[in-house]
This record gives sequence, C-alpha cells and structure tokens, in this order.
Amino acid sequence: MNEAEKYMKEAIRQAKKAYALKEVPIGCVIVQGEKIIARGYNRRNTDKNTLSHAELNAIRKASRKLGDWRLEGCTMYVTLEPCQMCAGALVQSRIDRVVIGCMNKKAGCAGSVLNLLEMDGFNHKVEVVRGVLEEECSSMLSAFFKELRKEKKENKKIRG
Repeated sequence: MNEAEKYMKEAIRQAKKAYALKEVPIGCVIVQGEKIIARGYNRRNTDKNTLSHAELNAIRKASRKLGDWRLEGCTMYVTLEPCQMCAGALVQSRIDRVVIGCMNKKAGCAGSVLNLLEMDGFNHKVEVVRGVLEEECSSMLSAFFKELRKEKKENKKIRG
C-alpha cells in the first residue's frame, strides 16, 4: 500500500462514520508532513447545516490545529470529488494538494462539472490527484444510495 492509499483508507474510515449516521458517506483527512492533523465526514443532516460537508469540517479543524487559515504544506485526501463550495474553500485555504477517491460527474468541481482547483485566474491552484482507491470509494456511495432507494420504496408501501 502506498502513501496515498494509506491516507485514503483513513478518509474511507471517516466516510463510514457518515454512513452510520445515514449521511452520504463522504470522508476526508488533512495531512501535514506524515501526520493527519484533521479529519472530517459529511454531517449535513445531522447538524442541519448546508456547510457541514466533510471537507469544510476538516478544514475548520486543521485551521484550529495550526492556528492559521492558511493550510500551505497540507494535502487533503477525500473519498468524493469536492463540490463547488468545498473546491472554493480548498483554493481559499491555500491547501497544496487534494487526492480524490472517486469523481462526481453531477456536482464535482475538480474536473467533472468544473475544475475550480486548477483554474487559471485564481491566486492559488491546488494540485489534484484522482482515482485513489476509486472502486472502494465508489462502491460505498453506490451501496448507500441503493439502500436509501430501497428504504424510500418500503416507506412508500407502508404509507399506502
């Protein structure tokens, strides 16, 4: 197992925490040097907060830990391609690199719909690595949505 896979496994561990809460299973870790300095997972429904994405939760924790909003010298490992809000936060935080598990063709902003991370014109670009443990990240999301559809169908039957 290489370094990227090692840290993506940690991000998957965070995504499983979201899954256990019936949240979309997205998780991430932020690494500085060889040390994880922050972890985050999706908590939008739990927190009743649009901003409670895995990436933003981790960025907040990393900033607190470092005592600075600038996360230069850090890498984020995230199970799903960041949305426009999270991609913008990554650019603003000056994070050096983002390693992505699987892409999000409907809402991803690291190359799928847009590529805010590597866009010319911004004052900072984020290096992007895609497809690390892609199958594992993708299958967890697929299983979650399959279960959600099944649950909705069963609830519909119960209500008549």
